[in-house]
Amino acid sequence: PDTAGAVARSLHLTGSDEVLTGPELDMLAPEDLAARAEDASVFARTTSEHKLRLVKALQARGEVVAMTGDGANDAPALKRADIGVSMGIKGTEAAHEASEMVLTDDNFATIVAGIEEGRGVYDNIRKALVFILPTNAGEAMVILLAVLAGLTLPLTPVQVLWVNMATAVTLALALAFEPVESDVMGAAPRDSRAGLVTAMMVTRIAWVGLFLTAAVFALFNAALSAGGSEALARSVALNMLVAGEIVYLFNCRRWASPSWTFEALAANPVAWYSVGALIVLQLALTYWPPMQEIFGVAGLGLSDWLTIGAVCAALFVLVELEKFAIDRLARRTGSDRGASRSD
Repeated sequence: PDTAGAVARSLHLTGSDEVLTGPELDMLAPEDLAARAEDASVFARTTSEHKLRLVKALQARGEVVAMTGDGANDAPALKRADIGVSMGIKGTEAAHEASEMVLTDDNFATIVAGIEEGRGVYDNIRKALVFILPTNAGEAMVILLAVLAGLTLPLTPVQVLWVNMATAVTLALALAFEPVESDVMGAAPRDSRAGLVTAMMVTRIAWVGLFLTAAVFALFNAALSAGGSEALARSVALNMLVAGEIVYLFNCRRWASPSWTFEALAANPVAWYSVGALIVLQLALTYWPPMQEIFGVAGLGLSDWLTIGAVCAALFVLVELEKFAIDRLARRTGSDRGASRSD
């Protein structure tokens, strides 16, 4: 037990310095074992039966338990654990069959790497959702509100189709190549009962969708009021929506850390390639006569682009301020880095 405790301290295992031995576990009632099992970090001189008891005790307190093992006697604990991990080199066939994961190199560092990769994939799925849903909501609300209010459509159906097609194959796809954030392992484990879409994500989706809708209507009506044609006004509205999605993409590439740092901007070259491709497509639509004819738009002047740029800059700043406020609130309430990911 003393050696086991010394090894645990050298590895900086969290928790108390308490070391429980197999004979001590045998003397504990099930209800006492659950509390002691959660407090202690090291268990020494245990048997396979003790492993199974520990798994059951921790699960009784709502914990998600991973158990490693290599022998046939470890099979019951591996089977009962939420995640059974057997050793691929030294492990027996019985241990392999009872586990959900086989560690082919028998290196525990591989488990950490797997967790990091899994968190990165999960984050990218949620980033895609928090990007796609408000932008699609903005497109839908522009049409819906105009129809319900009996107003001139700021965007025609074919223009909305263009936005969906152009952004889906460029911007949304770029998030799939987003690398794992450097501080992803600093987040607390997420609640296994939590859904994929959190309260924070719903709030972001709602207000960004409303912002894009209001911006499209405002710039469309401003262009009409200035004496522009419907084609020009719709061109302003269409480019406002696309530019807003480009800017918002960079907001979504980081959950809590700033999106304007060099590390964040340079992390995913695919995002820049996607944005470049979309800009070329959008300029062709705006200024190439055949596409102008097909989509019913007109070329924009410098003042139109400056107005669009100012609105998009406001969107970027507002999202970054929201992220900063959520992160500060999490730190003030004693939560860790993962609060903005899971709350």
